[in-house]
Amino acid sequence: MIFNISKIMGDIEIKGFLNIKIDAKIDVVNEIVKLKKEKNVIILAHYYQIPEIQDIADFVGDSLQLSQKAANNNADIILFAGVHFMAEIAKILSPQKKVLIPDMKAGCSLADSIPVDEFIKFKLNYPEHIVISYVNTSAEIKALSDIICTSSNAVKIVESFPKEQKIIFTPDKNLGNYINSLTGRNMVIWDGACHVHEQFSLEAILQIKKENPDAKIIAHPECKKPILLVSDFIGSTAALLKFTITDNSNKYIVATESGILHQMQKSNPNKIFIAAPPIDSTCGCNDCNFMKLNTLNKIYIALKYEKPEIILSEDLIKRAIIPIKRMLELSGK
Repeated sequence: MIFNISKIMGDIEIKGFLNIKIDAKIDVVNEIVKLKKEKNVIILAHYYQIPEIQDIADFVGDSLQLSQKAANNNADIILFAGVHFMAEIAKILSPQKKVLIPDMKAGCSLADSIPVDEFIKFKLNYPEHIVISYVNTSAEIKALSDIICTSSNAVKIVESFPKEQKIIFTPDKNLGNYINSLTGRNMVIWDGACHVHEQFSLEAILQIKKENPDAKIIAHPECKKPILLVSDFIGSTAALLKFTITDNSNKYIVATESGILHQMQKSNPNKIFIAAPPIDSTCGCNDCNFMKLNTLNKIYIALKYEKPEIILSEDLIKRAIIPIKRMLELSGK
């Protein structure tokens, strides 16, 4: 698969990231704390952010948890330490609030793998199908969908429809195929994938397992099938974290973005976590370059100048909020 890293802009207005140098004497963490209080800001951070950002955030979670938090908070400003589609969801769910993202270039290879024009044509070939779109999509794709899902609730969302209902699942082929295997469905699946979860090395993971026979392999369902087949547990980012807390093993080989290891280690200080490595790499980690664009300095600048800001048209918000609310309502039951 060739990943198109360019951002599908849709109706987003980019204000541009301010390339401002910060005085070395400034205590950035203290300044962030002060600005949060002065401006009534909530910082939402994904598990894949760097540890320093996770530790300063008001709430850390996976896509579903962050969507729920974005819809229910008392802040005037939401700063989203994640990637663009996550910040879009926050704006869609809280259109009256100002939504900031530390770096507008923090995109998503999975979201970029489904261009709007191509999907519109694709959808015309399946007029009897409803569309279930993974959360890792642009606001425009969400507006073309019947319901959204995350890796936490994907099976529940799919099984909420009758067996005879024809379904298009976008855009992650690995997650879609995994759901098909669990539910017995035959969903039509868009050919998209996450560049991080596509790159795990089965050979390297098996070698680590050989060297650590007492370790359990845990994997995100965005991984390729061979990785899932050798895994002891498969689940969303939040589910993987919960498993390491409740499971009685002491060592884990973790096949998802390495940012989650920070929370795993905080929750389980006496356990050992080994990041599954990508293909052709000996670094022992597999990071999302987009997630890692966010830094404490960029958060400080974003809060100080209230830019870059996510701007979506009223029409797009009205169309995209429908399938997102359907997901949240079903997840809350």
